[in-house]
Amino acid sequence: MEQYKSEQPKRPERTQIMTPKEAAKYLGFHLVTIYRLLKKQEIPATKIGGQWRFKKDILDAWLMERMNKK
Repeated sequence: MEQYKSEQPKRPERTQIMTPKEAAKYLGFHLVTIYRLLKKQEIPATKIGGQWRFKKDILDAWLMERMNKK
């Protein structure tokens, strides 16, 4: 039986750089929340060529820091 492939190729799990959509999925946030946090400069990210990018290990540290504050 032939397996169905998704229309968009998925990035390998080992990728350390994420788009806002990938970061939202990884963190369990809505995409709008990611953009709200970017606008408030509350989430670590870098703009490259006009597009936001997130580094996984930095997001992990940021999330742990936020979790430890509560």
